Amino acid sequence: MKSFRALPCFALTVLGALSTLGPIASSRAQGAPKPLPTLPPAAIEKIEAALPAKATVAPRQARRVLIFWRCEGFVHGDGIAAANHALAAMGRKTGAFTADASADYAVLEPANLARYDVVVLNNTTQLKFPDAVKKQALLDFVRQGKGLVGIHAATDSFYDWPEAAALVGGLFDGHPWGGGGTWAFKLDEPDHVLNRAWNGQGFKLQDEIYQFKEPYTRADRRVLLSLDLADPVTGAVKSGVKRTDGDFAVAWIKTHGQGRVFYCSLGHAANVFQDAPVLRFYLDGLQYAAGDLEADARPR
Repeated sequence: MKSFRALPCFALTVLGALSTLGPIASSRAQGAPKPLPTLPPAAIEKIEAALPAKATVAPRQARRVLIFWRCEGFVHGDGIAAANHALAAMGRKTGAFTADASADYAVLEPANLARYDVVVLNNTTQLKFPDAVKKQALLDFVRQGKGLVGIHAATDSFYDWPEAAALVGGLFDGHPWGGGGTWAFKLDEPDHVLNRAWNGQGFKLQDEIYQFKEPYTRADRRVLLSLDLADPVTGAVKSGVKRTDGDFAVAWIKTHGQGRVFYCSLGHAANVFQDAPVLRFYLDGLQYAAGDLEADARPR
């Protein structure tokens, strides 16, 4: 088994505000990851002002989260940087978890994954796992009782890996609702425990919203948020829309073996992680994935 030598992660070098995240393994096998922008101080201030004040529930034990942000395709630069900062700062402020961040495939080796409770796929695109061992390790990580969180482009990663596509719950099939627009969202289940961030009300947000193709289905998950096509602006979008059933899910939870999956497509750009309800929603999703926040994931 390859041993890991503690070195500063590339992400932590680029994002100085994340330098307290802790040791990250380094490997050059797949080449250097694509660089991220440095968040301006004003963006960091807005993120930290929007952070939840405390954890939704006390963690049952100390939790450790691995934020993996590798991109082989499109890089959501400031969105990734903002999510990295927001999640790390959220863990520190609330005490719900501690976080490490890396874009290095080496951190997905089984011995290293065993140190974590949740893996976050932060806007990963077109991932190309270097070997079958790491691929199986990620599947086993969740199947054997741990958690996976997918942010936005996590569904743009697994076109040639059906098992991982099924794990996350769908594949990207375009974004008719572009990042320059402000779109309306509805709560599929207003009283669900993971929808408490929204106080029972639909909302609007500027973001880029995906539609999904197979293996997306409502038969194996609990959908939490969807696009609200009753809104005149959101419902008027027709160009690029491929689904004919009007089912444009935005967030869901599901189980996989003994483990838990939370996916949310909100997160294209930095502004999303400056929104307090969004950050509370992600905190609740992370605490669900870690096994601390009980939530019903049975399909409706």
